[in-house]
Amino acid sequence: MNLADRIHELRKENGLSQEAFAEKMGVSRQSVSKWESGSALPDTEKIIAMSELFGVSTDFLLKNDNEKEDEPFVSEEEIVDEEKTENKEIKKSKKKLIPKIIAAVLALCIVVTAVALPLYYGGIREAWWELNGGKIQYPYVLVHGLGGWGEGDGINSSVQYWGATSGDLKAFLTEEGYRVYTPSVGPMSSAWDRACELYAQLTGTQVDYGEAHSKEHNHARFGEEFDTPMFEGWGTKINGGQRVKINLVGHSFGGATVRLLVSLLEYGSEAEKAASPDNVSPLFEGGKGDWVNSVTSLCAPHNGSQLTEIINTAGGLLGVESTTDLLIDLCFSLSGLTSDSVNDVYDFKLDHFGIDEDSEDAVSQLMELGNDHAAYDLSPDGANELNKTIKTVEDVYYFSYYYSTTKEGSILSGQVPDSGTNPVLMLPAGLIGKYKGTTDGGIKIDETWQENDGLVSTISAKYPFGEEWADLPEGEDAEYERGIWYVAPERKGDHGTVIGLNADAESTNAFFVEMFSMVDSLKRY
Repeated sequence: MNLADRIHELRKENGLSQEAFAEKMGVSRQSVSKWESGSALPDTEKIIAMSELFGVSTDFLLKNDNEKEDEPFVSEEEIVDEEKTENKEIKKSKKKLIPKIIAAVLALCIVVTAVALPLYYGGIREAWWELNGGKIQYPYVLVHGLGGWGEGDGINSSVQYWGATSGDLKAFLTEEGYRVYTPSVGPMSSAWDRACELYAQLTGTQVDYGEAHSKEHNHARFGEEFDTPMFEGWGTKINGGQRVKINLVGHSFGGATVRLLVSLLEYGSEAEKAASPDNVSPLFEGGKGDWVNSVTSLCAPHNGSQLTEIINTAGGLLGVESTTDLLIDLCFSLSGLTSDSVNDVYDFKLDHFGIDEDSEDAVSQLMELGNDHAAYDLSPDGANELNKTIKTVEDVYYFSYYYSTTKEGSILSGQVPDSGTNPVLMLPAGLIGKYKGTTDGGIKIDETWQENDGLVSTISAKYPFGEEWADLPEGEDAEYERGIWYVAPERKGDHGTVIGLNADAESTNAFFVEMFSMVDSLKRY
């Protein structure tokens, strides 16, 4: 273990974020990030300060010691107690010699580290991987949005969610050499339930929604059981110590799903550990944030969609009675389904609520689930509550892509949909483009929310409010930090364009290859 890894390990063990550690050390967060990545070395003064902060010796920080010391230095009193019978001259000699030895070792370690780290990150590490089976390929896990489906559903054999009308995107990306998986989670379920279902599929275990969550929302704790993991080895170390990580990609509500999964992997759930201390799901234990390399959101309503507010205030004019009802109808329309054909190929995945997807009354049953469903999480107030539970993981890369299908109206104020907008999305795009108001929770929806992709405002799709973010760097020499959102430039199209709905195959495929190539080029830790 080198100096960079040692600093990272000690900081995590002491429960310090990079910001908190930087404040204690009197440096910037960027300095800490560079120390932990090995791109820069702390000076001698900072190394000594670290040893005092963490209660370890400078030797432990700089050498390959395996044991920590309770105190960084031996006190004068301890020396006197241990050497009462020794000759005073010998004690004086030792006291003079010890600082010289420490200084010499410290200087040697600094020199060795200064030379070794650039070499390690400059090619030796990759050479070591090649000697141990090669650099591993991180799989891509694509998670669908509201009303969507994955490779385990019957509908997927006829119509793929990923690729839609432009063709089978997974098949294309597989031919390009990428490992791609498209799991299926509850199309109408809450972000929490979907994250639990996603974890179970990836690990090949039974879905565990958590004791505390299940009791709060009055449904069964356990759900579907998966006999085998979606792929082998997730989270293990192979080929010279490389961690098998994944790249998560979430479209629409899939964005909230993957964000919550990563947050639970790293931080766990104190409520679930308290509710079931002897039988808690590994998902809720935390400490697994380094199982994920990157999170990418596509048209994700990070801060909710005001479409829910529009329906609540103008539902009578639209002929619907609830947010859930309209969103379900929209999803079915987008997928080209009719209500008669759904029952044979489409699974609502609500068995833990005791809801039968074959029932003609499944939608009305869904409306009685309180707030443990997608429609609540998609509202601005619901998304705000959800964002309070989701924390960005500082060891994961974050990216977002958003689309716009509206423009400033020439006559009326607000935004109007472009002529190329999916006909199904024309009405919601126009309504979102005009709406202003304040939610029951006090969130102000003003003109900055009006530009949209037909279902989600561009301001909501960029990044979760309150999170650190930056524009996506461009060029071959672009550098990325972990733990902050990188927002790509606005792209023209509607909510379905990015997944190939009413889009040509060439542009859809090219977008994903470009995105995957960028993610594959990220620095590994």
